[in-house]
Amino acid sequence: MDASADAFLANYRYLAEYNRWFNERLYDACERVGDAERRHDHGAFFGSIHGTLNHIVWADRLWLKRFATQGFGFPALTEDLLRVPEDAVHATVLYENWNELRAARVALDAAIEVWVRDMPPAFLLAPMRYANTKGVKRDHPAWKGLTHFFNHQTHHRGQATTLLSQAGIDVGMTDLISLA
Repeated sequence: MDASADAFLANYRYLAEYNRWFNERLYDACERVGDAERRHDHGAFFGSIHGTLNHIVWADRLWLKRFATQGFGFPALTEDLLRVPEDAVHATVLYENWNELRAARVALDAAIEVWVRDMPPAFLLAPMRYANTKGVKRDHPAWKGLTHFFNHQTHHRGQATTLLSQAGIDVGMTDLISLA
């Protein structure tokens, strides 16, 4: 692996570590509000904190399935880990139970770190072909999908931290650079 490929992959490993770190902080903060507050519809895109966190799990599984089917044989991305109901859409609540949602998040974050740790550099430049949720065919280098994958999580975690802030909960420092 050349130095540029090594740096490229190191970036995604850093993002995977940040992803787990931020999710741990976020879910810990969510523990400081009751279930009723986590489920309260605040008019956010997914209504509530619980709805937003379910959406992130749904989207992570969707994207990880796309990555897993690109022919690189990623053992960390198992069928059981990535299972979603056939009729699930972006607003589907996969987990009504808070503890089950949190356990699913922990399992996903662990698998994401292993997947990126073991990722061959060739995957990043390989063409990624799939159909989006509306059936539109997509074709781009895998690194673009991977960048979107991590950015999507950050976007919706920002929404969740806003809802927590409105409930009087400070998640604390969440900047990417905060991860040493």
